[in-house]
Amino acid sequence: MPIRVPKELPAIKVLRKENIFVMDEDRAMHQDIRPLEILILNLMPKKNETEVQLLRLLSNTPLQINVEFLHMSSHEAKNTSSEHLNRFYYRFKEVRDKFYDGLIITGAPVEQMPFEDVDYWEELEGVFEWSKSHVFSTFHICWGAQAGLYYHHRIDKYLLDQKLTGIYAHDVLAPTWSILKGFDDLFFAPHSRYTGIKRHDVDQVEALEVLVESKDAGIFLVGNKNNRAFYATGHLEYDRETLQQEFERDQLKGIHPKLPRNYFPNDNLDEPPKLRWHMAASLLFSNWLNYAVYQNTPYDLTELL
Repeated sequence: MPIRVPKELPAIKVLRKENIFVMDEDRAMHQDIRPLEILILNLMPKKNETEVQLLRLLSNTPLQINVEFLHMSSHEAKNTSSEHLNRFYYRFKEVRDKFYDGLIITGAPVEQMPFEDVDYWEELEGVFEWSKSHVFSTFHICWGAQAGLYYHHRIDKYLLDQKLTGIYAHDVLAPTWSILKGFDDLFFAPHSRYTGIKRHDVDQVEALEVLVESKDAGIFLVGNKNNRAFYATGHLEYDRETLQQEFERDQLKGIHPKLPRNYFPNDNLDEPPKLRWHMAASLLFSNWLNYAVYQNTPYDLTELL
């Protein structure tokens, strides 16, 4: 499908090498259709990598999508240039009067901090509140999922005994949900986090349902019963090498990390990791776009008010 993005976004070069159809603004302006309006709030440090990962996954339906990026102006990015942010990203004050079919909120490496201690928490609360009336469906990832559950439903995270990292098997608990159409009973997904959420806390909220769970990694996917919000605690968007890069980064920091589970063949760092989750990733994001967003969002987005 065509993804419509800013003409000179560096991610375009990577995606075109993978034969992914990327449409720049100039060409899209000549197509007489209404594209889906998707906003990505990118909280990850290496924003360029996350841009490629998410745009790749949004490319798997025949829908035309207009993608815009948002960053928190109350936080100073250390791993992405101000030039890149100024050129390709909006600030919240610049989009708060706009409406979107879908919003993706990424993870962030701040999970060991109380939510209120995160320097952009107040601004993020504003995004969460705004999304209720200006976004049709929101997909939250990892810390973004924990933050969303905390803000919207007062479900707090808890600290794990050690970092959960690796590739884990997951059971589909709610196969009748449209976002899980086409899934096998079991699939694999990466996790990389120090905190989690408890099943008991989610079950206490009438509006929510646990859709996917792992015996070893816990809850993976929670859905709001109105299809307006989904919360994924793992990282299906990760590339083959992402967990390896995080492991090596932690080694350099002197953290002495444990090997990601079920990742390196025979736990041998000299063997390239097996890619076992991209099929599930493509299907999950395609289903979200098709069933939760496209087939339900109003043509006139101002009807969300």
